[in-house]
Amino acid sequence: MAGHSKWKNIKHYKAATDAKRGVLFTKLIREIMMAAKLGGGDPSANARLRLAIDAGRSKSLPKDNIARAIKKGTGDLAGEAIQEVTYEGYGPGGVALIIDAMTDNPTRTVADVRHKMSRAGGNLGTPNSVAFMFEKKGQLTIDVAVHGDEDATLEAALDAGAEDFRREDDVYVVTTDPASFHAVKSALEAKGIVPTDAELAMVPKTTVPVSGRENVEALFKLIDALEELDDVQKVWANFDIDDAELADL
Repeated sequence: MAGHSKWKNIKHYKAATDAKRGVLFTKLIREIMMAAKLGGGDPSANARLRLAIDAGRSKSLPKDNIARAIKKGTGDLAGEAIQEVTYEGYGPGGVALIIDAMTDNPTRTVADVRHKMSRAGGNLGTPNSVAFMFEKKGQLTIDVAVHGDEDATLEAALDAGAEDFRREDDVYVVTTDPASFHAVKSALEAKGIVPTDAELAMVPKTTVPVSGRENVEALFKLIDALEELDDVQKVWANFDIDDAELADL
């Protein structure tokens, strides 16, 4: 899940959902498989695969699982025939949602997504109904406690080709063009600046304020329900919630 990019706004919630999702490894494995399927099994020549492997390692995905996922993606081992699908819609309060999924049965997946949306106060839209509200960007977060010299980190990020650099509470957030994402990440790492999180994200161009415990709970209930589906990889949203309300929740 990702909404407005305020780090403090989402980091504790994201950590909690990651911890409780028993299907987290399945999602990581599917991303590795898809990356290998589309770009080959050599991570040095496949930036998406390299990022997927890094994500798996950061969540303690065993090496054997990673190796098998790559082989299934390249066809060296038999595996499920999965494909990428994206759904769009609205949640409570008019929050726009983009739902990325990987599935071996799109008919089943869209039915599951529609059911979750309708039960939790959302509705599934048509293709491109909300996509125009988002733009794909590379995002890297850097721990301020580890790299405390803001000027030096800023200079390194801009020299590497970053589009934007800002501090949000206890992290720096570096934004890149998608095409430059891996080059910026590699350039920072070469200078000893290792991001704590790095991903290609659907970043909202504008955000929708959500306030009131009932409204916030309804939105998170829907996002939880969607992310608990085995086929759903990520849910992107354009909400903005006050830190105090999130902490109270």
